[in-house]
Amino acid sequence: MNSVKGLLAASVISIQNSCFIYPACQNCFSRLILDSRRFNCLKCGCTGEAKDASYRYRLSLKIADTNDLFDITVFGSCLDPFFGITAENLQRYIQDFNQLSGEKNVEASTGALVQAVETCFIGKRFIFGV
Repeated sequence: MNSVKGLLAASVISIQNSCFIYPACQNCFSRLILDSRRFNCLKCGCTGEAKDASYRYRLSLKIADTNDLFDITVFGSCLDPFFGITAENLQRYIQDFNQLSGEKNVEASTGALVQAVETCFIGKRFIFGV
């Protein structure tokens, strides 16, 4: 899963979605199903309390090199240096902000984060391991 077959120098054209963090299974990294009290992994069957769910980065990008366009998804802790924080801690900050501000519409409260991510990535050139 982590074997790099080649390197691609490309520029980020766009961010494909506004959800950069997801609740991830600690065993298989699949997206967890969360309800108010519990989590469940449909892939490996792992379960637990929702408050104990861990989070992981998932950044979907459209990139271009000199010849082609590509859709890629970057996962995990390799994004920690770009965000300056782990996905787990960023999720905690977002939840704390929503509680302190009384924000009920979670989508509206992530607008500033989306704008910051777009500013940091769009138009920049990176080397991707593919």
